[in-house]
Amino acid sequence: MSAVPVRHARLLKVMGVTPWRLRAGESAVLSADVGEGAGAAPSGERATCVVILPAGCTERERDVVGHALRAFGAVTARAARLEVGAAGLGHVPAAATYLVFGDAQARALGHQLSAAQQGAAQIVLVDTPSLILTDAAAKRRLWNGLRALGRAFARS
Repeated sequence: MSAVPVRHARLLKVMGVTPWRLRAGESAVLSADVGEGAGAAPSGERATCVVILPAGCTERERDVVGHALRAFGAVTARAARLEVGAAGLGHVPAAATYLVFGDAQARALGHQLSAAQQGAAQIVLVDTPSLILTDAAAKRRLWNGLRALGRAFARS
């Protein structure tokens, strides 16, 4: 086990890469940000993108959604992902764009956001992940929705 880090360090040195490590003071700040939610922006800031998924997605459905988000770029790949459970959505961070998978999730998001937040954000509704797996037209609508998000990212 100890040979792997030594080999890794040697390879990095050969490639000319200098590894950086966080200092102890900075890690405390990062752990405070993690408490606000995965991918959530610190209080007072708006997240760039939030993805709203139905609860109970299969692993295959999550993989398809994850591949599509990663293929479209870093902003969507790192977007916060929230699931709508039986009790609805919990805390929804303020965001410039929302990518919503399914009508039920859109209704749950509408219940959580104020009218001002809904008017300020771009909300893109696409089909559920289960439908994206089985229907070519749903895949097309997903890519069209992601392109709409890309245009919104380019404007901001």
